[in-house]
Amino acid sequence: MHHRYLGYLGIVATIALGAASLGAPSRRVSAQAAPPRADAGLARLEAEMARLATIGGGTVGVAAVHLETGREAYLNRGVAFPMASSYKVPIAVQLLSRVDAREIRLDSMIAVQPGDLHPGSGTLTELFDDPGVSLSLRNLLELMLLISDNSATDMVLRTAGGPGLVTARMGTLGVRGVRVDRPTVRLIGDWIGIEGLTRDDIPPARFDSLARAVPEAMRKSASATFDRDPRDTSTPEGMVRLLEKIWRKQALSAASSEILLDIMRRCTTGPERIKGMLPPGTVVRHKTGTIGGTTNDIGIIDLPDGAGHLAIAVFVKGSDKDVTIRERAIAQISRAAYDYFAFNPGAATGATGSLR
Repeated sequence: MHHRYLGYLGIVATIALGAASLGAPSRRVSAQAAPPRADAGLARLEAEMARLATIGGGTVGVAAVHLETGREAYLNRGVAFPMASSYKVPIAVQLLSRVDAREIRLDSMIAVQPGDLHPGSGTLTELFDDPGVSLSLRNLLELMLLISDNSATDMVLRTAGGPGLVTARMGTLGVRGVRVDRPTVRLIGDWIGIEGLTRDDIPPARFDSLARAVPEAMRKSASATFDRDPRDTSTPEGMVRLLEKIWRKQALSAASSEILLDIMRRCTTGPERIKGMLPPGTVVRHKTGTIGGTTNDIGIIDLPDGAGHLAIAVFVKGSDKDVTIRERAIAQISRAAYDYFAFNPGAATGATGSLR
């Protein structure tokens, strides 16, 4: 399907020619972090991101950081966006930090109780409606990140110590603008407009009954409120800083970092988002998020020919366009950033751009 995107490479000519120095794609760059270098072409990249953002509707936020040189480009860098399921990455970081501290083990078996089966994405609710099933913590972590299973997520979140410890962990890491406040069952309930949902172990049938009872007008009001809710949100810059720390193994031990990055590499959701317009076979370690007018993807892209790695977060909120259209915007923005840094892997001179 990628042959229909070949014409998109023309964008490279517009962006890359604006750089003061054009690095050859085959040039290898240092694997170590370097101070950000001034790069006149970044202003063009940011302008292109802003132009492509109009495709998605609503408000779009982008953060893109070339991990080897520290060069970066932003759109609405400090605006808070609902993370939806992309919040499963900070949850995973907190869980694995407990593994690193030897407080818990990934091979520990956890019994799946009826109250653990929650609505939304995933398969646990569909497959296990009787007690007696146990899964390892590693199984639950993989289900959370590979297929975005909500039931597994809430079990992992509980084992990680709860939302407060996840947010506290972000602060300890020096990651600003990323907060986790609710398990998925409450997050979805608030988006729908279910009032008085205080328990996390609500059976799926009961949740569905409460959801059906919410009047349409209340649903619309709850959805609009959700987009303004500061809970379970991230700024684009905050999320890309977390990805950077994961990549540099500053958030977790080397072993836990590799586990997390490997699972993200095998993520099966959102093939039309960050990966949607990239060359076939491009390695992307990512995590998606979708709810209501929100459509997200965050990840780390391997650039070709030793050009390094690109950490990127693309958030869309408050959009009334179809999800496929929002995904197109994410794909095009990701491709623009990919092309820019693939064709400009090294140092350049000039002024740095920064749309806020």
